[in-house]
Amino acid sequence: MDTNVITEYLPLFWDALVITLKIGWQGIAVAFVLGLLDAAILHFQIPVLKRMVGAYIELFRNTPLLVQLFFIYFALPKVGLSLSAETCGWLGLGLLGGAYMAESFRSGLDAISQIQVESALSLGMSKGQAFYHVILPQAVSISVPGLLANVIFLLKETSVFSTISLMDLMFTAKDLIGMYAKTTESLFLLVVFYLIMLLPVSFFGTILERRVRHAEFGD
Repeated sequence: MDTNVITEYLPLFWDALVITLKIGWQGIAVAFVLGLLDAAILHFQIPVLKRMVGAYIELFRNTPLLVQLFFIYFALPKVGLSLSAETCGWLGLGLLGGAYMAESFRSGLDAISQIQVESALSLGMSKGQAFYHVILPQAVSISVPGLLANVIFLLKETSVFSTISLMDLMFTAKDLIGMYAKTTESLFLLVVFYLIMLLPVSFFGTILERRVRHAEFGD
């Protein structure tokens, strides 16, 4: 292990970390929006849309992100839709994550008893107000463990971005190994920087889960 090499490579990995986090969190933001929208459609059994959402979830949960990225990056230009590598990265991650987030959100929505909805309506709330003020806060609270697990999963999935020439952490490590054959140092830095990216999310998730946990589930 050459510490001088590690010191020399540090700026390259910091730059790669910034790119990875940027694209990763953009994709996660898209995943949250898609997931909540899809979960609401499934929960309220909206005709036609529920079948489309169901097909979307099955398609993206049962195909690898690598295949999805290849389709977006290489196949879409064939029909006249060319996207930058960065756009393909967050879009692919968002579509994959949306399918997983939808199931997490739906489990939270389905856990809310109907009596709470009826009580809200009897107090004069509209269905929209009941959903926003009564159902959604509780559903999100229940869904927190699943949502956080999905966030960590999606951040780890950014490792395949290198296949579409994005200068992420994995691309940087492979590039340095290929050019200078410093395998041990490059892999060591790769592990360290993934830990830097993921451990804070894990610790924050543990704290958040404890704070929002329902009293009925215990302390």
